[in-house]
Amino acid sequence: MTRAPWAADPAATRGRLHREASESERGPRDAFQRDRDRIVHSISFRRLRHKTQVFMAPDGDHFRVRLTHSLEVAQIGRVIARTLGLNEDLTEALCLAHDIGHPPFGHAGEDALGAALAGKGGFDHNGHTLRALMLLESPYPRWPGLNLGWETLEGLAKHNGPITNPGWALAEADSTFALDLTRWPSLEAQVAALADDIAYDNHDIDDGLRAGLLSRDQIMAVPMIARGWDAVKARLPDVPDHRLTGELIRSQIGLMVNDLIATTQGRIAEAGIETADDVRAAGRCLVGFSDAMRDEERALKRFMYAELYHHPRQLAAADMARAVVAGLFAAYADDPRRLPEEWRELLPAEEPARSRHIADFIAGMTDRYAITRYREVVGPIELPEGF
Repeated sequence: MTRAPWAADPAATRGRLHREASESERGPRDAFQRDRDRIVHSISFRRLRHKTQVFMAPDGDHFRVRLTHSLEVAQIGRVIARTLGLNEDLTEALCLAHDIGHPPFGHAGEDALGAALAGKGGFDHNGHTLRALMLLESPYPRWPGLNLGWETLEGLAKHNGPITNPGWALAEADSTFALDLTRWPSLEAQVAALADDIAYDNHDIDDGLRAGLLSRDQIMAVPMIARGWDAVKARLPDVPDHRLTGELIRSQIGLMVNDLIATTQGRIAEAGIETADDVRAAGRCLVGFSDAMRDEERALKRFMYAELYHHPRQLAAADMARAVVAGLFAAYADDPRRLPEEWRELLPAEEPARSRHIADFIAGMTDRYAITRYREVVGPIELPEGF
C-alpha cells in the first residue's frame, strides 16, 4: 500500500544515537523494521509474558499479561495505520514496546517504586521504558541500549502528547538524544496511544468476566456495551448468551476503530496536513475519537475503575504487591550484598543514583521472580487470591 505523504519515512529518519556499520549484511530491512525486530528479540520484551496486565501473576492460562496485551495493541495499531496510510512498522514497534518500562505487578509495583524513590526523582514507567531501551538492555558490544532510531524513541517518550516537565529518567534520555519533547509526535505514535486504549478498554472486560469479577448484568450499565449486546443478540438470536461475549468484544473494538479512523481522516484534512513535519507543528492531537465516542469511552473507563480495577479482590492483591516491591527495595538498600553480583558491581556509591540503580533491578523483575526474590531476601509471604 502506498503511504500517505504525512507518514513517517524510514529513508528520512533522524538516525540513531550511535553510528552503526552497514546493516545490509543482516537482511533487507529499513530503519523502522530493524527497530521493531530489536524490540521483539529483546529480553525486556520477553519478560512481559510474566508481568501483570490486570490480574497479578494469574494462575489461569487464559488471562492477558503485558506481552499478550502488547501483541493485541500492535494488531489494532497496524490496522489503523494501514487504513490511514501510515508506516505500519513504526506503529508496530511503538505498540510492542510501549509497556516495557512497567515493573512487576503493574501500577501497584509502580506506586511502590515511586514511594521508594520519593525525594530521589520518583519512578515513572514511561520514562523507564526509555531508560530500559537506551541504557539497561545492552546486547550489543559497542554501546549501551538497543540503539533504536530517533522516531521510535520519540514516539515512546511522548505517544500521549508533548511533555513540558519530564521526570528524571525521561529528562536523562532527552539530554542524551534530544527528542523534541514539547512538540507533538508522529501520527504513528498517536495511533499507538489510542490502540492501547482500545485494546485494554475491551479486553479487560473479557478478562473481568472470565475471572468472575464482572457479570454480564453489570456491564450492561455501560450504555455503549448495552447497545452492542443488543445488536449482537439481534444478529445472532439463536446463539446462547455464553457464546456471545467474544462477538461483543470484537464488535466494540471494530466500532471504536472505525470511529477513530473516520475522525482522524477528518482532522488531517481540516488541519491541512501535507507532510510528517506538519503533524508535529499542528499543535494538537490529530488521532482521536469523535466527541460522542470520546464520551462513551470515558464512561466505560469510569465503570472499569469502579467495578474491576478497584474491586476488593484487586485492591487486596495490589496491597500485597506494593508490600513485595517495597520490601525488596528496603532489603537491597539496607544490604546491597543481597543484589546479584552483576548488579552489585555496578552499584553507585552516591544518591540518588544508588537508589535508582536498585529500582532499575526491581523494575526489570517479572511478577513471579519478584515473589521468589522476596522470599529469599525478606522472608515468607502468604499471597491472597488473585496471585
